[in-house]
Amino acid sequence: MDDVFSTKTLVAGVDEAGRGPLAGPVFAAAVILDPLRPIDGLADSKVLSESKRDSLYILIKESALSWSIAEASVEEVDQLNILQATLLAMQRAVNGLHIQPDEVLVDGNRLPDLSMPAQAIVKGDSKVQAISAASILAKVERDKLMVGYHQQYPDFAFHVHKGYGTKQHLAEIEQFGFLDAHRKTFNPVKTMLMKRV
Repeated sequence: MDDVFSTKTLVAGVDEAGRGPLAGPVFAAAVILDPLRPIDGLADSKVLSESKRDSLYILIKESALSWSIAEASVEEVDQLNILQATLLAMQRAVNGLHIQPDEVLVDGNRLPDLSMPAQAIVKGDSKVQAISAASILAKVERDKLMVGYHQQYPDFAFHVHKGYGTKQHLAEIEQFGFLDAHRKTFNPVKTMLMKRV
């Protein structure tokens, strides 16, 4: 995976984690890699094992010129819709960098509102190393929150399903009801709520 962009410019890669789940905030990360400290093994977080993601997470934080992780809350997801909340989290991640990048490369086909040049790259997490790094930070950070949710709400196996709409998770909602952590505008949560009114 080669970055075809000039190393003279500071490029930030941006990606999100948690657009699809029924619970929890959506996370985004922004990373400016150091060309003098390359990191082996960067790839789309979805194709890496959990242990590989965890070790790269530490390495990225140690080696990158700058990194930032941000989120948009469950309330913001429900108020704005998931796309707008994702873009907001991405904007916050970029704004949280302590070095301002010359250009921002965002995974996907939509761009957050930014003050610097940016381009969206479909499947960018498998094409651009800085986006891969961002996808890893966002995913690991979100997974950590899900483990915390399980400790907070032991009836729900958040450490297993990570808030996604699995059979197990839906059965837990049926049995134990809704949490503040659930996105009320997401189906089937939305439909289940309407049935209870």
